Amino acid sequence: MTASSTSTTASIPLRVDLTTPRWNQSTFTGRFQHFFNICDPRLSVYKNESFENAKDLMTKYKLGIEPPGTKQEQLWFAQKLYMSSYHPDSGEEQNRIGRMSFQVPMCMVIASASLQFYRSLPAVIFWQWVNQSFNAIVNYTNRNATSPITNRQIGIAYVSATTGGFLAAFTFSNITKRSLPIIRRYVPFVAVSSAHMVNVPVTRQQEILHGVKVYTKQGEELGASKKAAYKGISQVVATRIFTVTPSLGGIPIIMEALLRYKWFQHATWSHIPLQATLVGIMMTVMVPFGCALFPQRASIATENLEPELRNHIREKYGDSIDRVYFNKGL
Repeated sequence: MTASSTSTTASIPLRVDLTTPRWNQSTFTGRFQHFFNICDPRLSVYKNESFENAKDLMTKYKLGIEPPGTKQEQLWFAQKLYMSSYHPDSGEEQNRIGRMSFQVPMCMVIASASLQFYRSLPAVIFWQWVNQSFNAIVNYTNRNATSPITNRQIGIAYVSATTGGFLAAFTFSNITKRSLPIIRRYVPFVAVSSAHMVNVPVTRQQEILHGVKVYTKQGEELGASKKAAYKGISQVVATRIFTVTPSLGGIPIIMEALLRYKWFQHATWSHIPLQATLVGIMMTVMVPFGCALFPQRASIATENLEPELRNHIREKYGDSIDRVYFNKGL
């Protein structure tokens, strides 16, 4: 940030850098604040016009032709809308369903239904299909856009992840048929985790096959690295599983504890709303928490790059560049 003001309602005394997040991204706290801001589920109901106006205000501000009297908080809100809806690599408007601000409302529906109907294998398979359909959109929307992907590759990723989720659900469901109810409640968690391990890397296979573009700290392109892609994708997979663990892992324990009471056993109408509410509360915190675990602008030591790329960098820059940077995606 290059400017501050004594009052959020005062006119801007200095120019603000809107090209970088409002909070320090080198710390977990700063990243959490940033993602809590742009993952705000309320943004999922904003009209397209709001996002277009935000982009227009940011463009005008960068050119120095913003409307007179523009306030600093107006700019920060415009940045919030812009960063939540436009891809950081391409600048293209993202699919609304695939935006991180849409995670909480969709997870409330999918996760609560998966947790409620875990006993029925057909229901588990149906909700895994819905979940992987949603994840395929999310993975594509939040990929590293410097690596193009074809419709055929998207289709393969979708089928592979959905099949993986089905097999995991089917296998775990059969294994736990005679287990305690609390164990059977973890069928959705196993299926979702297994599918994430397939869906993310297959959807982003172009990054694995051809590498992602890496840059200097100042933003100068250096080349493409497969090792950077491996690192980014593995961090995303870990983040996805970590994010759903409290809801898909914790709510079964809560439900089993409540089912000890007869009044709750009879109040079956309340089970889905309760689980949906718990998912909403947990995911409102866990989505930005998970996104903040690793910097979105990830880095890798130059010495860990492919020999050809490493030698190219050293020939051009000597030993002045010890780390390179890339967008790991979300």
